[in-house]
Amino acid sequence: MEMTIKQKAVAVIESIGTGAQEPVGYINAQNYTQHNLAVGDGLAGFGAVMANAPAGGFKSEVVRAFQDGEYAFLHVKYDFFGPKAAFDIFRFKDGKIVEHWDNLAEIAAPNPSGHTQFDGATEITDLDKTESNKTLVKNFVNDVLMGGKSDKITDYISTEKYVQHNPQVADGLNGLGAALKYFADNNLVMQYDKVHKVLGEGNFVLTVSEGQFGIGDHVAYYDLFRVENGKIVEHWDVIQTIPPKSEWKNANGKF
Repeated sequence: MEMTIKQKAVAVIESIGTGAQEPVGYINAQNYTQHNLAVGDGLAGFGAVMANAPAGGFKSEVVRAFQDGEYAFLHVKYDFFGPKAAFDIFRFKDGKIVEHWDNLAEIAAPNPSGHTQFDGATEITDLDKTESNKTLVKNFVNDVLMGGKSDKITDYISTEKYVQHNPQVADGLNGLGAALKYFADNNLVMQYDKVHKVLGEGNFVLTVSEGQFGIGDHVAYYDLFRVENGKIVEHWDVIQTIPPKSEWKNANGKF
């Protein structure tokens, strides 16, 4: 039976830890565009990373896996030059991976509500609501995170249940409000400037955005949302600073 693109993407990520050779064949050797700016372009860049693995190799665990059209996107726990939380996105063409994006951050201690960057719901449901859930989340990012319309937050986020996996933020709208107040009081920024991708499968939606964070660092925001009955009820994220162009190992850009 032909593997789905989701299964192929999972196999590639798992091979980073197992050393299995077959999944490398799921990557188009002649046409593979890399957007991890610390990795050289093409299959050669991927191979160079693997060739420089530390003693004991890398470890990878796929926690969640989804697909949307030609894209597969994964929530991954790595030991990759240190413990990392990550999202990986692969674009497929004719059954082969032709493009890859990711966002990685150090694994942190549980947040004020005791949640980690990985725990929480994993079951994919509501496949018939994929497009409406993607629209809901896109509108939330545009209206609230980018547009600053905090009065509309309850149009999108459940007032009864909102489970937060950001390492610094507690559950519920009160936790989110406290975090935003802390940023404002300390002259810190959490600014979303552009949404680059909105991908979804059923009750899960991933957004890829560009903006500024903290003292004004240029960052990529990867936000995974779980939607239930037309409201956002759970959130995971990875925020990564984008290095200056002088440090890029490929010319493809982060997005």
